[in-house]
Amino acid sequence: MKAMVMTAVGNTDVLNLAQLPEPEIIYPTDVKVRLYAAGVNPVDTKIRRNGLFFDLPLPAVLGCDGAGEVVAVGEGVYHVKVGDKVWFCHGGLGREPGTYAEFSVLDQCLLGVMPSNLDFINAAACPLVLITAWGALFDKGALRAGQSVLIHAGAGGVGHVAIQLAKMHGARVITTVGSSEKAQWVRSLGADEVINYREYDFVAAVNELTYGQGVDLVVDTVGSEVFKKSIAATAHFGRLITLLDPGNVDLKEARLRNLLIGFELMLTPMLRDLAVARSHHLTILNQCRKWIEQGKLSITVSRCFPLDQAREAHAAIETGHTQGKLVLTMI
Repeated sequence: MKAMVMTAVGNTDVLNLAQLPEPEIIYPTDVKVRLYAAGVNPVDTKIRRNGLFFDLPLPAVLGCDGAGEVVAVGEGVYHVKVGDKVWFCHGGLGREPGTYAEFSVLDQCLLGVMPSNLDFINAAACPLVLITAWGALFDKGALRAGQSVLIHAGAGGVGHVAIQLAKMHGARVITTVGSSEKAQWVRSLGADEVINYREYDFVAAVNELTYGQGVDLVVDTVGSEVFKKSIAATAHFGRLITLLDPGNVDLKEARLRNLLIGFELMLTPMLRDLAVARSHHLTILNQCRKWIEQGKLSITVSRCFPLDQAREAHAAIETGHTQGKLVLTMI
C-alpha cells in the first residue's frame, strides 16, 4: 500500500511516499479499513519536528484522523460490518501506524459509523477536533446554558467546531480571529461577538463586552502569551482550559481570581491506553454524527491535498493561519 512516512525528525522534507505491506487482521475484534482520507492536525507537524511520543525507531506513519470503508473484520466483530463507512481517531503517535496510508487495522471499539451525509474527505476532518472541542468545553470547562465562553482562534480547526457546540448548548460565544473575512465566517457559525486580535486588545474587548466581569470559560487553542493574557479576561471563579503547554506563567492573578485551570489533551487515552476514556471519545463521535446528520453541526475543509502532497499540507498548517481543516486524500 502507499503510505506517507516520516523518515527522520525535521522539516517537511522528512515526509516521503513509500510502499508498505498492508496491515492484516490479527485479533478477533480487529477491523481493516480502506482509508480514503486523513485529517491533518497541528499535532502531526509537532511530532514531525520534535519526535514520536514513543521511543520506537523510524520510519513512522503519521495521522490520527481517518475515514474509509470496512473491507474485512475479525470473527469477534459485531460493531461494524464489511462495507460500512467509518471514521475514527487512532494511531499516528509513533506506536500504531497512522492514517497517512491506504489501509489501517484497529479494534472495533475505536471506530464508529460516519455521518451519512458526509463524504470521506469531510468525515476525515472531524474526529480529533470534535473530541478536543467537546473535552475543552464540557468535560473540562463544564460549560452550561447561559454562561459565556471566549474561544481563541475561532476560525481554526478546533475553534470553529467549539463555537457551534457552545451555541448549541446555550452559551454566549465570544471568539478571536485575525481578519475581517474570518470574522464574517465565524459569525455565520453562531459567534455572538468577534474580536479581531490584530486590531484590538482581546482582554480589554472581553471585559468591555462583559461589563468588567470576564467570561465564565476561556478555551485557549494558541498557548503561551495568549494563555497568560487570558487570565485577566476570565471571571472570578471561572475556568481557563488550554490545549497547549503555556510555559512559565505567573499565576498570582489566577489564584486571586480563584480560577480553575485545566489542560485538554485528547491524545491522553491513546497514549496511556485508557479504555474507558476511549469509549467516551466514541460516544462523543456518535452524538456529533447525529447533529451533523440533522444539519446542526458542520466541519469546514478549506483545502484538500493528495497523499503525495503531505509536505505541502504540513507547510500550510504550520503557517498558523489556516481556516477550518486540511485533509489528505487517497481517493
